[in-house]
Amino acid sequence: MPFLEALKLALSAIFGHKLRSFLTLLGVIFGVATVIVVVSLVEGFNAYVDEKIANIGTNAFSVSKYSIDDFSSVEALNAARRRNKDVTLEDAAALSARGSSIHEVGAKEDIAGEVKFGAINLSRVHISATTPNIADIERIETGEGRYFLKAEDESRRNVTFIGADVADKLFPNSNALGQTIRIDGRPFVVIGIGKAKGSVFGQPQDMYVSMPLATFLAIYGSRRSLSLSVTSTSQSTYQDAVEEARTVMRIRRKLAAHEKDNFGIITPSAINELRDKIFGTIQIAAIGVTSISLVVGGIVIMNIMLVSVTERTKEIGIRKSIGARRGDILKQFLAESVMLSLFGGAIGIAIAYALAKLVATLTPVPTALPMLAVTVALGVSASVGLISGVYPAWRAAKLDPIEALRAE
Repeated sequence: MPFLEALKLALSAIFGHKLRSFLTLLGVIFGVATVIVVVSLVEGFNAYVDEKIANIGTNAFSVSKYSIDDFSSVEALNAARRRNKDVTLEDAAALSARGSSIHEVGAKEDIAGEVKFGAINLSRVHISATTPNIADIERIETGEGRYFLKAEDESRRNVTFIGADVADKLFPNSNALGQTIRIDGRPFVVIGIGKAKGSVFGQPQDMYVSMPLATFLAIYGSRRSLSLSVTSTSQSTYQDAVEEARTVMRIRRKLAAHEKDNFGIITPSAINELRDKIFGTIQIAAIGVTSISLVVGGIVIMNIMLVSVTERTKEIGIRKSIGARRGDILKQFLAESVMLSLFGGAIGIAIAYALAKLVATLTPVPTALPMLAVTVALGVSASVGLISGVYPAWRAAKLDPIEALRAE
């Protein structure tokens, strides 16, 4: 029997019992849909971390008081707080003087404070204090005006670069540039407005004000730990720059060869490793649990195909009596079970796509549906149909034509 003929017979049998076929497919539909939704959420989260969190600048990494491992538990963080020294401007200068693979070093510090203009008062606003080169290192985009200059940092000028949300809230009907706002009670002139960045997991990224680091340290005091952003001279020298930074920091802290780092070097790969460590097991468990419904769907398909063989015993006998071989009967029923499962997989993918779009629209949770996942889902659903149809198809193929013709 030609393969195309087997497909025609399979489609005829499926559409001849539409309701029964649909009810049979429910297990596969929900199985594929749930697995695809889980994969979509995981992929969306991974892409979001890569873009919004792990993307810390071109050929850039951070040097800070704490490493990523220090945040693994409260005990580890408290131990690091006691053990680790503050990162200072002197550390930044030492890294800059190293040269070689290190291209640029910027410093920053963050606190929360109060921002006011006229009668409008904003509390718990993110106050970011940076050296001017942070704008280039972290690719801070300007919507209007400009970022502050090196001269303004050195002279400790009270100038500020504000986020788009702060500008909208403080100046809903006027331009913020050139206006004087108060940050924790002190006057600052607005010289620039950042380009809107949106939110990360529902947390706004444009509710901030930035000021020169030297101005910040003069106001809030210099006895605090900074975070350093370091870039390499090129992508090829990135790992060399990381090792140079580690060497400089260890020398400055007089650490022996056997002593562990009492500072942190955070790279995009380290952030992704932490993400995989936290969510990798959850991802595998979630996909494993949701895949159970696919097994149930396969059992339902096997059951309905066995019923179909019983119902069509006489038809099988007639086909065999006019020359159909065992392989033809086997091919016919396998095609039917695979087509059933493929229809279920396609419907499940469509439902999953709609659900993923709905989740992304109504919540801050990002989603992504890679074509690889769609292809794998169709392949898995076809495999479920194939495996589930093997026994019913074999049972149909081995029927004796004389006994089958006697069936009522």
